[in-house]
Amino acid sequence: MRFGAFFPPVHPARTNPTLALSRDLDLIETLDRLGYDEAWFGEHHSTGWEIVGSPELMVATAAARTSRIQLGTGVISVPYHHPFLVADRMVLLDHLTRGRALFGVGPGALPSDSHMLGLDPRAQRAMLAEGMDVIVRLLAGEAVTERSEWFTLEDAQLQLRPFSQPRMEIVVAAMTSPSGPELAARLGAGLLSIGATQQSGFDVLGRHWDLLQRTAAGVGTEVSRESWRLVGPMHVAETEEQARREVAYGLEDWFDYFRRVNALPLSGKGETVAEMIDSLNAEGLGVIGTPEMACAQIDRLLAHTGGFGTYVVMGHEWADPAATRRSFELIADQVFPRYQGSARQRLRSEEWVAERRQALIGKAKGAVIAAIKERDREVGK
Repeated sequence: MRFGAFFPPVHPARTNPTLALSRDLDLIETLDRLGYDEAWFGEHHSTGWEIVGSPELMVATAAARTSRIQLGTGVISVPYHHPFLVADRMVLLDHLTRGRALFGVGPGALPSDSHMLGLDPRAQRAMLAEGMDVIVRLLAGEAVTERSEWFTLEDAQLQLRPFSQPRMEIVVAAMTSPSGPELAARLGAGLLSIGATQQSGFDVLGRHWDLLQRTAAGVGTEVSRESWRLVGPMHVAETEEQARREVAYGLEDWFDYFRRVNALPLSGKGETVAEMIDSLNAEGLGVIGTPEMACAQIDRLLAHTGGFGTYVVMGHEWADPAATRRSFELIADQVFPRYQGSARQRLRSEEWVAERRQALIGKAKGAVIAAIKERDREVGK
């Protein structure tokens, strides 16, 4: 299993935006060193909290500060842009990152963004499908002439072919609507299940995968569970009590944002921080506790879905920056090995030696005694 992080990002509107973005990038550097496989940046234009208007700029900036982690647009809201310019920017990112850019797309999440841009939310999923049809053809090197109600292309072709061959990795975001898995299947793309731990999102995970498979079989594309990513929040510490103390830093603000501002549903309940934590853990919305509790959450998702390729930790700013970094470190140190097998050989070696300990100690003692006797004989000569 691969592991990643998803940054909408979420920062309280009262805080310094420049410092918040700087902390995001510092954290990406940490994730790169810790061995996380990927990090994603959202695109939003309102609410005051989710302050990245261009995930491409965040990917480019983070790429210059990291060496191995893949960096994704999570996601580019295709209906907000001319498809040709989306394709052109992503090919440039593909070159600048030497193939580390992941091309995540979606219809746009915030109704407030759609309102400001004069878009009908009911049309955005169809616009995404229409735009991606053109973008995929452009990335394949085609010259495209196409007219729609919201864009026109005349003999359009990209100057550069993608750095990644045979093509860039495309990932389609999905929440509860079936349009995401259907589009992913038609494109032969990956699926990014945002809100997989929300009750509404969790309930449809199995149906989404079944739909993805059926649609792919019907159109002749290939899909794999390895390219399925599930997103959910968690904060861990050495003890559950410590984790609960640490999230008192920002959990109430986070709940208030999703209850009062963000139009996306939040299933968590509670009026006090303790009640919020209890609700979040009990309902499976997230994890506030220990690495063992994080493993239990991933096991729950594996059992429910039948398997997926990447668990992506949702960024949330529940805890202060130092505790947040420590949480990501604990996940890398104590959760990764269970699902990646990185400790398997060490554990096997440990057990092999433990089973033979007495016999080995006996041989070692015997060797020492023999050496002493041999030395005594030499001295006595």
